[in-house]
Amino acid sequence: MGFIGPALLAMLALGAPIAVALIGVTVAFILYDPLLSESAIFRSFFSFVNKYTLMAIPFFVYAGFLMERTGLIKKLFRFADALIGWLPGGFAYATILAAVMFGAISGSSTAMAAAMGLVAYPEMLKRGYPKWMAAGVIATGGGIAILIPPSITLILYGVLTEQSITKLFFAGVTPGIMLAVSDAIIVLTMAAILALPASKFSLRELWSAFIEAVPALLMPVIVLGGLYGGVLTPTESGAAACAYAMAYGAVALRGDFFKEAYSATQRAVNLTAILFFVLGGVGIFQFLLANQGWPQDIAEAVTEMGLSPVAFLGLLMVVLLLLATCLTGVAVLVLVVPVIYPVSITLGIDPIHLGILFALCIEMGAVIPPVGLNLFAVSGTTGVPVTTVMRGSFPFLCTDGCVLVLCLLIPALVLWLPNLVVQSVFG
Repeated sequence: MGFIGPALLAMLALGAPIAVALIGVTVAFILYDPLLSESAIFRSFFSFVNKYTLMAIPFFVYAGFLMERTGLIKKLFRFADALIGWLPGGFAYATILAAVMFGAISGSSTAMAAAMGLVAYPEMLKRGYPKWMAAGVIATGGGIAILIPPSITLILYGVLTEQSITKLFFAGVTPGIMLAVSDAIIVLTMAAILALPASKFSLRELWSAFIEAVPALLMPVIVLGGLYGGVLTPTESGAAACAYAMAYGAVALRGDFFKEAYSATQRAVNLTAILFFVLGGVGIFQFLLANQGWPQDIAEAVTEMGLSPVAFLGLLMVVLLLLATCLTGVAVLVLVVPVIYPVSITLGIDPIHLGILFALCIEMGAVIPPVGLNLFAVSGTTGVPVTTVMRGSFPFLCTDGCVLVLCLLIPALVLWLPNLVVQSVFG
């Protein structure tokens, strides 16, 4: 990879978008090599994006934006607040719980952080929470959406490696819950130190919030129930989520729905176009990798080093977190997976386990400066300086690192649920 690596890093250092850098460098190499045909550029680009499974991404993205525009996210948040807001620091717990519920529909970390910044941040300030803590809870809570299915990150990994997306979804459940619990422990500690306020529990308010949130709560039941019940594929689940959100919006908003749907559609199309352009570049990159035999060369080099699977994964996680400081999560995924995946298979590493470790690193990268998208999403929606968001995110980032280490050292935490489901269905 003598030419590709330095050229790609140089373009990224100059500020080129990941898709432009990836496509520009690989296309230049293909055009320069007389043994490679120019037609391979277009063939590999379109053959990679022309995959049925990838259609799940725009569906879930669109469903998440529709939830935000139709007010379903506010209803989820009110229910979460009524359910656990009476605990010390309970409003922060409610924010994390709402992040988990919204993450079970949208699958987008940045969308989650931006939406919760609009809904939760003003209320947290009213209740006496310091700005740094309110912003930190929202930024790190949004990252849980990367693990809680349906996860766009896990869909991309499944497409890149041709692994079962349903198994990846099941594998993400336990680590996602671990992240939520670890965040709650940090909130509990802060609540004790800062003497954070708690609202009074009201059964009437809880019942009212539950009735109002029923339409929002039904969406993950329908979508994930259909997926895990084997009735729907991931793509069909995404389509069902869109249809449900549109039907709810048409009934609840009536004439105003078309205006809100237009805004959601515009944002979803923009994000989908960017993602698919990047994925097309990955298709060209993978073609070049396979043609030149670079993954095999790297696998031989790693084998000669004598690294154990755990040592290799530990080193890989350090590299991924370093890359996360200067690249977005999607960029890290599409650049590293095609190269590292064949090496991990050679070492006998479970591909589902590897995918969850990638997702955990990307989740942490979402709040690691200078690129951390969640930091800027929360800063942009709340007006809080990025440095303040970073301060509030740091304690949660430390516990997220603990979850990463546990999942690395104890693969059973990741694999027990998908293996259990496979055994119950097929065995």
